Amino acid sequence: MDNLFSLAYQCLTEFRLDEKLSLSTLAAKTILSGDILVSPIDEDIKLLKPGRPAKPFLVEQRDLPRRNMQLAEGRAAMIHSIAHIEFNAINLAWDLIFRFQDMPKQFYLDWTTVAAEETKHFRLLQSQLHNLGYEYGCFPAHNGLWDIAEQTAHDLLLRLAVVPRILEARGLDVTPGLISRFRQIKDESTSLILELILEEEIGHVKTGTKWYRYQCKKLNLDPEEKFRQITKQFLPSNNIKKINHEARLMAGFSQAELNYLAAH
Repeated sequence: MDNLFSLAYQCLTEFRLDEKLSLSTLAAKTILSGDILVSPIDEDIKLLKPGRPAKPFLVEQRDLPRRNMQLAEGRAAMIHSIAHIEFNAINLAWDLIFRFQDMPKQFYLDWTTVAAEETKHFRLLQSQLHNLGYEYGCFPAHNGLWDIAEQTAHDLLLRLAVVPRILEARGLDVTPGLISRFRQIKDESTSLILELILEEEIGHVKTGTKWYRYQCKKLNLDPEEKFRQITKQFLPSNNIKKINHEARLMAGFSQAELNYLAAH
């Protein structure tokens, strides 16, 4: 019988793109079938690094060129940037599963579902790139999402607060605008993919909220007060210009949390 943590480790560390995607899909199917062993394994978590292909080249976010989405290259570059976020999200889900091996089984089933859906999102965007004559790795990208993952690697509560509830929740805010931009340039197929991603990302953030609150209860912490403390550290001031209240409420944010974010 396969071990859940061994499968997560394989998915996380595989660097060949096609193999990584296939392995992620197959591992998720195996885990979610229920025929799986959940037994901690001994690996040096401090040395744990996500597998990624040689390209895209990683640069600072400020060094990424601005693209004109009226041009095919600019549209492809935007799709590529979203695909890169989804690629990182695959690694983040498997890292979360492997790194924290003392949670209830449902935790791992929930995040395996997230990993499977992030893999699906990446494949859809990859297909759009191919339709435009490009592939993942054609454009530079930044590694900001994984940098945050490393900053929160030592603390499950911090990881759950920052990655799904701060960083991924920003996707709930900005994706409707992206959908509109693609519709304006008559790219209906990409718009439909982004609508699917938005719908499923609400579920991912909701999963983050569920387990963030579970961990707060376990540590006897007030979840709203703790979230305010964490946002002061990880969310730059004036970072949120527009909040998707409806999506965030669906994702489990309280009205008090939304009020706080809107005021800061």
